Amino acid sequence: MIDLSLSERAMPFSRRNFLAGTSYFGAAYALARLIPTPVLAASLAADARVAQAPLVDKGFAAVRKIGEGLYATISDGSKGAQTMCNGGFLAGKDGALLLEGYASTTGAAFQMEALRMVSQVPVRAALNTHYHFDHSLGNAFYGGRNIPLWGHAQTASRIAGSYLPLQGADRAAVLAPLEKRVKDAKSEAERQHAQGDVNTMGTVFDLLQNAVLAVPNHPLDPAKLPLTVDLGGVRAVLESFPGHSGTDIIVRVPEQDVVYAGDLLFHGMYPVCFDEKATVSGWRATLKIFASYGKDTLFVPGHGQICGQEGIQQLRDVFDDIAEQAEKLYKAGVPVEEAAHRYAPPEKFKNLGIFAWGFTIGPAIIKLYEEWQGKKA
Repeated sequence: MIDLSLSERAMPFSRRNFLAGTSYFGAAYALARLIPTPVLAASLAADARVAQAPLVDKGFAAVRKIGEGLYATISDGSKGAQTMCNGGFLAGKDGALLLEGYASTTGAAFQMEALRMVSQVPVRAALNTHYHFDHSLGNAFYGGRNIPLWGHAQTASRIAGSYLPLQGADRAAVLAPLEKRVKDAKSEAERQHAQGDVNTMGTVFDLLQNAVLAVPNHPLDPAKLPLTVDLGGVRAVLESFPGHSGTDIIVRVPEQDVVYAGDLLFHGMYPVCFDEKATVSGWRATLKIFASYGKDTLFVPGHGQICGQEGIQQLRDVFDDIAEQAEKLYKAGVPVEEAAHRYAPPEKFKNLGIFAWGFTIGPAIIKLYEEWQGKKA
């Protein structure tokens, strides 16, 4: 039996076991369908860079041109879990760069097909913006076609260490600690939060049983970034920032003011902070950098609709609100286990999606407590 620390008892599972590395987002179809992706904002519909109609729309995801040689793949989980996350591709005169492996090989194949609708140039590489499975389970599609797979230097080990132990594991044993939290809940809110975590982890587990894991074979050392990739008339800059997973890489196209932000940006929903390498203070610092980009910068978030600087401001406001409420509880001496369930979304955020409390708001509060306690030590 594992002895959990104070903060770990408030988390869905121990950070010291293999489940700690498991991504949160596998609310796949069961939960993603509750938060359909909104239509393109009117302000972006008027942006000359953004095509009025998608290049292709399969329901579960649509590909839209957002610049010269730039395309965004936007997922709608309410219509299927083949892709689950957002991504896209860049196509120059000499080569192309694919972004994300998605949640399945079907999703990766869909994006490849979309690329071939507009360009026949060789694919230079496919990039995982981070290791989480909704961005990487389709990697085998690229591997089977000898497409180099790029990712943060730690992405391969995080995929293997997080997901291999779950393949073939006993489902009941994996979910037992989470189900115990439902049974032992001290309030209705805590019970609902715990049940949401059970549902999410169950979907994660089920998805992994049928997946063929493939990892990046071209690791990107964050110490050697930024890296400029010239595709022939399209210049992409790869950069690494802290916040969501410890393996996050963005793709920025400075000449066109376009940023593929990966999961460092959630638009229209609460951010997922569960990862053991996630850092709230680091994430807020990253968003401050994003806010310093030009006012006309177009962002492709990891989840949610394409947005401008208003999307960055919204997520900064969300983090500010979580921190403000958590700080009041911290100063009042409320224990972290209780504080993790006490946050109340304000009216202005009532329409933001929450996939599972124990993967979003709860861990954000726990990490804030840890940061404040660390400063006192």
